[in-house]
Amino acid sequence: MKNNKIVIIGAGFAGLAAAATLAREGMDVTVVERHDAPGGRARQFSAKGFTYDMGPSWYWMPDVIDRFFADFGRKASDYFQLERLDPAYRIYFGRDDHVEIPARVEDTVRLFESMEPGAGFQLERFLAEAEIKYKVGIGEFANKPCLSLAEFAQPRLLRYLLSMHLLRSYRSHVQRFFKNPRLHRMLEFPILFLGGTGKTTPALYSLMNYGDLKLGTWYPMGGMYQLVKAMHQLAEEMGARFLFGTEATGIQLQGGRAVAVDTDQGRLEADQVIGAGDYHHVEQGLLPEAARNYSRRYWEKRTMSPSSLIYYMGVDRPVEGLRHHTLLFDTDFETHAGEIYGNPRWPSDPCLYVSATSKTDPSVAPEGQENLMVLIPVATGLEDTPEVRRHYKERVLDRLEAVLDQPIRDHLVFSRSYAHRNFDEEYHAFKGNAYGLANILTQTAVLKPRMRNRKVENLFYAGQLTVPGPGVPPSILSGVIAADQILGQGA
Repeated sequence: MKNNKIVIIGAGFAGLAAAATLAREGMDVTVVERHDAPGGRARQFSAKGFTYDMGPSWYWMPDVIDRFFADFGRKASDYFQLERLDPAYRIYFGRDDHVEIPARVEDTVRLFESMEPGAGFQLERFLAEAEIKYKVGIGEFANKPCLSLAEFAQPRLLRYLLSMHLLRSYRSHVQRFFKNPRLHRMLEFPILFLGGTGKTTPALYSLMNYGDLKLGTWYPMGGMYQLVKAMHQLAEEMGARFLFGTEATGIQLQGGRAVAVDTDQGRLEADQVIGAGDYHHVEQGLLPEAARNYSRRYWEKRTMSPSSLIYYMGVDRPVEGLRHHTLLFDTDFETHAGEIYGNPRWPSDPCLYVSATSKTDPSVAPEGQENLMVLIPVATGLEDTPEVRRHYKERVLDRLEAVLDQPIRDHLVFSRSYAHRNFDEEYHAFKGNAYGLANILTQTAVLKPRMRNRKVENLFYAGQLTVPGPGVPPSILSGVIAADQILGQGA
């Protein structure tokens, strides 16, 4: 088949999705990945009997993932066992002061009503609006390459756009329905992973609450890495070839086209190239300046989502009071958000997220022990030093012991940290970001970095720094969209 040699840079979710989609159509697909295994930021490691998902830990929007496998005549259950979490997660507002989000939305309605008279009915209204946004946003808009506004110039889509509340902030939208500040915080927390605050994120993203409260929070037994393994296996079943331990070092150009990808193991000829690694690195590190979509100044002006300071901890006893997902909102959320976006600095008293997959999955920790991943969202571009990491480790242990009212420090048998330096060194992550670009209005849809290079006609991009945006399901969609762009031009 003419023009069918595809080289994909990066074996994260976007690269895996693109590889499977193109290989299914008979393309000669080669994926180069600098690490020794697939997954990118979603890799997994084991130490001292504990197993940790290094990156994504929330399995949301299962319908998107189900549709991906269905396009190949497969089901997610062909590859892994999926469990719905109940409760979905616990939120602490202080010691002995917490709420749990149930799996059943009917129970969540009752929870809201117990916290504010009338809030149960308001939640039903809120989620009815969010459902429309979800079905249109994820079902329609998130599947577009967003190369031109003309993609949205259909009367039906224009009508939907008017109901998306693009010019209303997330916070003001939530406050139209609820008065209780705790309900505000509970509904706003998902956008922390979108890289914004309630003030800067468009109300369009209340669709996340539908994904959370209605579609549920799930877990693939064995860890999130089971999804990576499944997509890798699927891509190989379709015929894609993977070169692990192979880093792309440059893209060779000729006559306005990419003709090869150089790697530290040699050169790979290519008819089409997809950069599914960090977009900024592919542009600034692998292309000559004249072939880039964007300047260094453009990138410096982008608003990034947070980076993360992460501690992977092993505890030699059960930790009471934690659920599979636990959020510690016992400090001031607004101050923390300001230290991420307003005046970037290491946070004075941060909110925490704790993942304890051992609460659900006995295979990830020795019997009677816990594997904890503790995450602090932090600003990008901060100086990441061993002293900073040691300081916050002690702060984290102090907080956990205070809120959970039990000793943890003395039972710690394993600990590893991960932050800006690691994101930069291992993923070439721009400014050490963890989640890509912030989903603010000026970085939405056609205002995101373009999926297609303007100057190199056969070079495409996929992943969290282009459309549709950050997160596991959007990254999968991004890979499929990039592949469809190649297939649509008659590769």
